[in-house]
Amino acid sequence: MVEPALTRSRAEDFLELVERQKRGRLKVYVGPAAGVGKTFRMLEEAHGLKKRGVDVVLGFVETHGRPDTHALTEGLEQVPRLRFEYRGVVVEEMDVAAIIQRHPQVAIIDELPHTNVPLCHNSKRYQDVVEILAAGINVIGALNIQHLESLNDLVERVTGVKVREVVPDAFLRQADQVVNVDLAVEDLLERLKSGKIYAPEKISWALEHFFKMDNLTSLRELSLREVAQRVDRAALSSRPATQASREVAGRIMVCLSSGSPRAGQLLFAGSRLAGRLNTDWYVVYVETPAESSINIDSEAQRHLLENVNKARALGAEVTRLQAQDPVPALINFAATHQVAHILLGRSEAPWWKRVLRPNMVHRMVDAARDFDLHIIALGPERPGTSS
Repeated sequence: MVEPALTRSRAEDFLELVERQKRGRLKVYVGPAAGVGKTFRMLEEAHGLKKRGVDVVLGFVETHGRPDTHALTEGLEQVPRLRFEYRGVVVEEMDVAAIIQRHPQVAIIDELPHTNVPLCHNSKRYQDVVEILAAGINVIGALNIQHLESLNDLVERVTGVKVREVVPDAFLRQADQVVNVDLAVEDLLERLKSGKIYAPEKISWALEHFFKMDNLTSLRELSLREVAQRVDRAALSSRPATQASREVAGRIMVCLSSGSPRAGQLLFAGSRLAGRLNTDWYVVYVETPAESSINIDSEAQRHLLENVNKARALGAEVTRLQAQDPVPALINFAATHQVAHILLGRSEAPWWKRVLRPNMVHRMVDAARDFDLHIIALGPERPGTSS
């Protein structure tokens, strides 16, 4: 006799497969910066698909006035855009409902991190794409590597530029195919100087800020590495023994504290390590009596809730433990959940306090002898950023 719970579990697994078949497929072109040719490549592919009899439309493509790119939109059906008057300016946005009603086989959608005007149903374009995929429409889209959420802090440290529009890693992980669009830095700078990326009045500013040689080199390396890692993960996921390989890699545990103002950096580090190892990851917070709901101050509680939500958005399973001492509670959790890697933020306490009283990091080093312990350096908090 089959156990009812087992039958229900298998039924849910089958239903998940059925639902997955109904969803559209997602292909994303990724590049290190504007102007490398992502939109051009998407439009070339759209023409190739049309020649093969595929019903393809342009959901939203931004040519930025580039003649060669604009020429490629000719001969392709474009879904009319929505027009809004917002703060005295007429703004055009993608018409999600019209695309779903038209229901093509493939929709080409540019600039996935774009922020919609507040009058739209969704605040971000990648959220529009999720709706379109759910309707069974395949999507080919594009984004620059600096807009990936887990790279946000790293990009700011490397380039000095804060990227405001981000796409969650969980969205890119849904992609069935990720393609890197590469261009040598020297060629990209030449394109910029010759007016093929931005209007003439914007070229000097771009060269003095984001489009510096060092910045572009770093972003190019990030883009190449990110796509290579995703190809490796896709190859691992296609193997029959995926679960076994995940168990061999071991799971990740990020130790979350209510007091750290820069816990977001630790979460991004955990997300990226889990991605590289193609494994699951946990974010674990230990609530001590001093941090119970009646004792913790409202500011710490707010930070903690923000970080919990951010962890879930990055794909982590969040667990709250209650214990007098966090160290044994964390070690016990790691031992019982197939954890191989533990991530901690470097202590910010002054040296004399660390000498007088062993801190969390030192105690974890002593206790976590059966695990790989990663001590993450947390950069300085910047104005206008939250944890």
